[in-house]
Amino acid sequence: MLWTTAVTDRIKTGNDRELIRSYPYRSACPSTVWGELVGDATEEIFLSGYTNYFFWTSIPAFADMLRRKTESGCRVRFLLGDPEGEVTRQREAIEDVALTVSTRIRMTLEALGRLGPLEGLEARFSASDDAVNHVSLSVFRFDDQAMVTPHLARLVGHDSPLLHLRRHGDGGMFDRFAEHAEELWSRGLPVAD
Repeated sequence: MLWTTAVTDRIKTGNDRELIRSYPYRSACPSTVWGELVGDATEEIFLSGYTNYFFWTSIPAFADMLRRKTESGCRVRFLLGDPEGEVTRQREAIEDVALTVSTRIRMTLEALGRLGPLEGLEARFSASDDAVNHVSLSVFRFDDQAMVTPHLARLVGHDSPLLHLRRHGDGGMFDRFAEHAEELWSRGLPVAD
């Protein structure tokens, strides 16, 4: 009886077993973790942050990595906020930083444009009705792992918390966040080439 309690106090056995690690700030997660997640993904990379800007600056040769991923058959998707949208303007006023939300989105669009059309690479803007839900929660999926950032009030993404999840079964935290991102994607609008 005592052994069972000692083990369950130290080993995740319930719903929290999908939580690998949490970080008080997204920026506290080492860039090597992000690089490994992208590098290890074989089937699906789905980046549904509002700007996704930090990938281009945090992961060395990120564009080359994406090119290799798509060439090997990995599906790569980017869900972005609309740089001209009302929610983007509102978020810029809230954040009040020099590197604006619309600028960060445009930098991602420019980097995607330099990649050229790649089989397996898709990009969409979230629908205007979904923008508030998109800007407040970033879900970055890499096969059966995800990084989730719930954006806090007036903070920029890198100052908000981060959860690292690994899928362990149906209906867990991983699935709930992945379904949120898929719902936003399903109503998203294609980014013009």
